[in-house]
Amino acid sequence: MEEDHLVLPLSRPAPGAMGKTGTWRNYKPVIDQGKCIKCLLCWLYCPEATIIRHEDNSVSVDYEYCKGCGICANECPVKAIEMVPEVQGGA
Repeated sequence: MEEDHLVLPLSRPAPGAMGKTGTWRNYKPVIDQGKCIKCLLCWLYCPEATIIRHEDNSVSVDYEYCKGCGICANECPVKAIEMVPEVQGGA
């Protein structure tokens, strides 16, 4: 009798696994570095992992993959992230 083997797929998150998505957002997050307290909540809660954490815990946004959902702005306790209208023709 043959044994059945269970095969489990492994998923590893990677930037842009589904392609660049930043071209279809209507709003983009803009970080005011002067207000940012480096709490990293935006980085933690970003569902697309487009908030980039730097060595000094400052953050920036990878606009090529950011979908503009606004979760980072909603989670920021000091309102250092503002969702601004996307300018036509660029991210």
